[in-house]
Amino acid sequence: MYQNHYNDENYVHTVQPGMVYISFPTENGLIYTKEELENLYKVCKECSLPLYIDGARLGYGLMADGNNMDISDIAHNCDVFYIGGTKEGALFGEAVVITNENLQKNFRYCIKQRGGMLAKGRLLGVQFDVLFENQLYFNISKHAVNMAMKIKRAFMNKGYKFLYDSNTNQQFPIISKDVSSKLSKKYSFCFWEKVDENNSAVRFCTSWATKESDVEQLVKDIESL
Repeated sequence: MYQNHYNDENYVHTVQPGMVYISFPTENGLIYTKEELENLYKVCKECSLPLYIDGARLGYGLMADGNNMDISDIAHNCDVFYIGGTKEGALFGEAVVITNENLQKNFRYCIKQRGGMLAKGRLLGVQFDVLFENQLYFNISKHAVNMAMKIKRAFMNKGYKFLYDSNTNQQFPIISKDVSSKLSKKYSFCFWEKVDENNSAVRFCTSWATKESDVEQLVKDIESL
């Protein structure tokens, strides 16, 4: 795609490639393998394009079944990534990690220019001190993934198919309008994509705060469909 841009005689009329942006996990609950990320970063460096990783749900990706990376692998295979806070129990804020030294020097000027310089910014850091103490960040992420897997197995056992085979905290079962209507009376989930006239993929999303008792009741209701 990088070469396609410059090989197009009209390339000056389109946005110049400046960065590669990915999410881990993706909006569809999928994750990159270590090998995929290494290969992607290799291409980015060959093309002189920084690689940025959106880590809003980073903990849930790292604790997903089948993941073969830890947070150090993420750090070694990108230029910038951020550690999600608001989706992982923090009151506000995310932790930006700049691993490329060439991008570190003037970052605080960027913060100031964009109106992001907080007078009490240290309070953001306090949250992450707590989250990374005694593996709390990873433990609560694993809890969310475990809850999502219970929901996934319940739908699978009833023969439902999924739009994506996600092992993270997001699950996308394909259900009928009737089933959606029944479950929505007790549970909060969102429409994701229409599959056909009668069926749609919906998203069930668990978190650090998901109660196991609520999931167990949902499983019972799925079993009774």
